[in-house]
Order: sequence, then C-alpha cells, then structure tokens
Amino acid sequence: MYNLQHFTLHTEDLDDSKSINKNIIDGLNIYIDEETTRKSHYFFGRYENIYIDTDKIPALEQIIESALTFSAKILNCKENELKAGLWFNVMMPGEKTTLHRHDDYDELLSAVYYVQVPENSGTLQLKKDPLEIQVTPKQGMFVFFRPDMPHEVTENLSHECRVSLGINIGPA
Repeated sequence: MYNLQHFTLHTEDLDDSKSINKNIIDGLNIYIDEETTRKSHYFFGRYENIYIDTDKIPALEQIIESALTFSAKILNCKENELKAGLWFNVMMPGEKTTLHRHDDYDELLSAVYYVQVPENSGTLQLKKDPLEIQVTPKQGMFVFFRPDMPHEVTENLSHECRVSLGINIGPA
C-alpha cells in the first residue's frame, strides 16, 4: 500500500492466476462477439467496456470473490457488506484507454485485475494534481484505488492483445 497525501493505492496478487486467467481468456474468446454481449464507452474506434455474464465464464466469480476479500480488508468492513461488478477492457496494439473516473454511483473502491499483459502493452496512470503515479501491470495483479481517482491506460505498444478487468465495489 502506498499513501501519498490523499492518494491511496493498494496492490494484491492472485494465487493460481495462471489457470484462472486461461479460463477467462478462453471464455472471452467464445463470448466477445455474441450479439447478447453488451459493450459501452466507444472511443477511438473501440469499446472500452465489454460485459460478459459470470455464468458464462465461471472463473470471473473467482475474481469477484477475491476482489471482495481484498476490498473488505482495505475498507475495514465485512465482505457481505460489499458487492462488485466487472467488465473486460480489451486493448489491441495501438489502442489506449481515455482518462476517466468511476464515481458515478455508490462506488466505494475501484480496481483493475490483469488477465493478459504482454510487455509494453501500456501502463495504468493515476492522476491527482500535482501527483501522477504510473503502474506497470503484471498478470494476476489487482490494483485498488479510490473511484474518484482520474486514470487512463497508455498506448499498447506491443504486438499482442492486452486484457484486463475493470471492477467497481460498492455497498451490498
């Protein structure tokens, strides 16, 4: 955990992330192009948010459970007092994610979980004037931060697809 004057960032690594991530990627490949898959936030020629139900990809439940466990520790509350929702962020080479926040509703905490992270596929940049923190992601890592924290992801300079899960945690 890093505390920098009104700027708190928490990171956690997921045990057994390799097999969980494989199951998530396999499910994503099956369902990403289905007509029922909801997509939102269309910027720069791509949808930044792709929603696939956890019943279609059961490994996503493990991510939600882990996110709730870590969030309860961070927020000093019980897991059953929290709920979480997630979505895919798929970045092809040359793509990036725009500067945004997650404080639209009742979010208490935001997070990202890294599923597939090729080298040079972009960094998470959290910005709170006058500070800016850059996080180099790795597969199996969670990053937790305040929902009102402006953040973006730099351009994917690799030759491969990068896959992460955006997560919002709110009151149950």
